[in-house]
Amino acid sequence: MIQVIRPLHVAVLVSDLAKAEAFYGDLLGLPQVERSLNFSGTWYQVGEVQIHLILAETPPSTLVNPQKWGRNPHLVLAIADLQTAQSALNAAGLPYQLSASGRAALFVRDPDGNIVELSQA
Repeated sequence: MIQVIRPLHVAVLVSDLAKAEAFYGDLLGLPQVERSLNFSGTWYQVGEVQIHLILAETPPSTLVNPQKWGRNPHLVLAIADLQTAQSALNAAGLPYQLSASGRAALFVRDPDGNIVELSQA
């Protein structure tokens, strides 16, 4: 049996690095970390895990359920306060869906349509 110790990173494909950096770095406030690879991308640190934005000319579309964003592949980030997140998304003009389960969480799409769940810790 393979013994998994902890997650290290998740890779997110994006078509426009500047727009993705505005979403992940500016809007979500994730801290950027150094990277030394020879392809285009930006790395962010979230606790012990990194989010790797990787430039791809045509990221694949993974939206299989357009009505319920949470039933599609998505990245989940714990946040301190859901109302603060809603206010920031409203100010940025970004649509989102509240969790249908009633828990303190919402789903938003990055500029390439990747779904990010923001779940109140």
